[in-house]
Amino acid sequence: MHPLEILEFPDPKLRTVATPVKKITDEIVKFTERLLFTMYGSSGIGLAASQVNFHQRIIAIDISESKDEPLILINPQITERAGEIESDEGCLSIPGFYEPVKRSSEISLEAIDVNGENFCLEATELLAICIQHEIDHLDGKLFVDYISKTKRQIIRKKLKKTNSSRPGVK
Repeated sequence: MHPLEILEFPDPKLRTVATPVKKITDEIVKFTERLLFTMYGSSGIGLAASQVNFHQRIIAIDISESKDEPLILINPQITERAGEIESDEGCLSIPGFYEPVKRSSEISLEAIDVNGENFCLEATELLAICIQHEIDHLDGKLFVDYISKTKRQIIRKKLKKTNSSRPGVK
């Protein structure tokens, strides 16, 4: 299996709002497998379909240390939020940068699994942070949107410089 290409900031495709998955097909199931494969191969704990230029509402997550507890969320919707937590966030689409972001410390959500079954999930701390971060991707939002414009511009310039020195990367 080949990994999917992860888009990097400031690629404008990262700002595309993802559409809901209408039906769980074999192609969607295979895509979720490739999304997990790509996430694991990139040493990430979460990856949204939008980050690989597939603009449907699908998220892959695994926050376990052993990387054997994959979670696929299709059409996730946060139904409740509580508390606040601030932590340094990084992103596979913004490699090498970490900034503090405030998010809800507890969330409840509804989603669909790869078998087409609806389910509810309660998440706290790291899992809650990761889910909110990935849902932001589906909404065309990045963690750098939570930091100052100056810091965002510095990151943009550094990434452009890094990418321009790598062959085959725009």
